[in-house]
Amino acid sequence: MNITWTTRSFLDYRIPVYAELDNLCGHHFSLVYNAEVVPERCQNRIHEILGDRAIGLSGEIRLSGKKSAPISSVSRKGIRIPFQPNLLKTVRETRPDVTVSDGFFQWTYAPLLLRFRNHIPHVMCYEPTKHTEKHAQFFRTWYRKFASRWIDHICCNGSLCKEYTMALGYPESKISTGQMAADSEQLAKACVAIGDDAARSFRKEHGLDGKLVFLFVGRLVELKGLRQLLEAWNLAKPEAALLLAGDGPERAYLEDFCKQHGIHAVFAGNVDYSNIPMFYRAADCFVIPTLQDNWSLVVPEAMACGLPVASSIYNGCHPELVHPENGWTFDPYDTQGTADVLKSIVARKAELPAMGAASRAIVASHTPRQAANAIYNACQQAISNMASKR
Repeated sequence: MNITWTTRSFLDYRIPVYAELDNLCGHHFSLVYNAEVVPERCQNRIHEILGDRAIGLSGEIRLSGKKSAPISSVSRKGIRIPFQPNLLKTVRETRPDVTVSDGFFQWTYAPLLLRFRNHIPHVMCYEPTKHTEKHAQFFRTWYRKFASRWIDHICCNGSLCKEYTMALGYPESKISTGQMAADSEQLAKACVAIGDDAARSFRKEHGLDGKLVFLFVGRLVELKGLRQLLEAWNLAKPEAALLLAGDGPERAYLEDFCKQHGIHAVFAGNVDYSNIPMFYRAADCFVIPTLQDNWSLVVPEAMACGLPVASSIYNGCHPELVHPENGWTFDPYDTQGTADVLKSIVARKAELPAMGAASRAIVASHTPRQAANAIYNACQQAISNMASKR
């Protein structure tokens, strides 16, 4: 089976999935991507795996919209429409039996056109949930419903994504889940390699010695719900400290709030990914108060490193990954409810190591291999569905 995945951009966590998928299809896997967007380190890694079957294109033209940037707030701000010269020709030249795309926009127009004109089966990997799309403009929703007729199978992140996809009118028989996984294996190994003495030294260096440490990893932006978390923290006044790895426009406000209310918080700023294992190793519980996220990759990373998780209910991964045996869920807009969760974590601090072990066991079924299998099976089904129509 020749599989061609067309994606404008990808990062490190996706590379193990591509590698596993390449093995599954007998090394007949091609990846077409934007060489001007994907970091050089990722391009080097994927070329080591796929060789000349990793095809980077350049010269993209923006037909409308501004240069893409990470979403920082819960509001959608228009749409960006790119055009990549020779994209359609490049994908066609890989002679795919089936194409794979990421979402409805960006470079998905190429697989959609090949499905329409050449009847090449098309599988889409999809992430949004009803919550993340509640502010979506009408034309986004209309386009998704219209374009879905040229998609033979949609492989969703998890149950919340599947629920939204079905709400678009897509049949459940053509939907599967399990396409998302973090590249957490190496991170977990790095955490294990860090000794107790090194972890204690790190905690002492950051004024965390003897404290119960909650860890947040991510951008300090409105979307991450940190203002709401600190409001709840001030209400609960837990005997604990908050360690934040990341930076962003909210930092000044958050630091000032902590100073005003006597909250023990350490703002570490931007942390190189190679140093992140120490943060996971030094923490006792991971917390993510996001106001909306399709699938927070930091959650499976933290779980692989043996941390229990306190997750917002607006995080698309929580039904699959966060259960009573390994964590808590909360509504960041419910200040009292969030405060109660913080108090519960402190009250159960003796149980946190065992809950962290449960996290490891749960995330073990969400690996790049499982994700690649889900996508491969979706490709097989798409081909079978197309054959049955002929």
